Amino acid sequence: MSNARHAILDRLRQAKAKPLPVNDPDYPIWNQSGQAEMLARLTELLEQNHAEVRRLPRAELVATLKTHVEQAALKRVATGTGGDFFGEISQALADTAEQVLFDRPLEAWKDELFNRVDAGITGCHGAIAATGSLVLWPGPAEPRTLSLVPPRHIAILKASTLYPNLPAMMAAQGWHQAMPTNLLLVSGPSKTADIQQTLAYGAHGPKELLVLILEDA
Repeated sequence: MSNARHAILDRLRQAKAKPLPVNDPDYPIWNQSGQAEMLARLTELLEQNHAEVRRLPRAELVATLKTHVEQAALKRVATGTGGDFFGEISQALADTAEQVLFDRPLEAWKDELFNRVDAGITGCHGAIAATGSLVLWPGPAEPRTLSLVPPRHIAILKASTLYPNLPAMMAAQGWHQAMPTNLLLVSGPSKTADIQQTLAYGAHGPKELLVLILEDA
């Protein structure tokens, strides 16, 4: 099976195929690349999907997290074990809430994660202005369920990692060289329209989403 797979992939690479041109697509790609325009669109679309968005300098991240945790009365907050913002997250939680590290296999603390955690905090790999989506690239330091299970998700985004659309992000970051094995696109709190075709928020996963955009990072 492995040899057959490699043979098929080799033939595809040797074909040097090019995508067909698309004239007047039904869904044209939004591609404005100005930072102000991208931030405005991302914020607008996230808020339309019931997310809360705050824009701030990185120097205010710790204080902002502290204030939010206290105002929301969060008692137990799940975090990863690393990442760009791990130090600041730990500092903010030091005297405001219990920091629950995701340092065990999910099976070892599934009940605790599902039933005794108030929020999960993650960083973002980037964001897409066209669809108002956060891009999460889960890994050992920040597993995927950290953003999918707790009732509140706090996402931290560097404004410098915002792209006009997904193809632009893929090209700029060279995804063709190392595709992610697990990718999450988050465009707001969880929602469903399965019941009587009525859109309901918070039916599964996070009921609330707070996005902290660091404008100088």
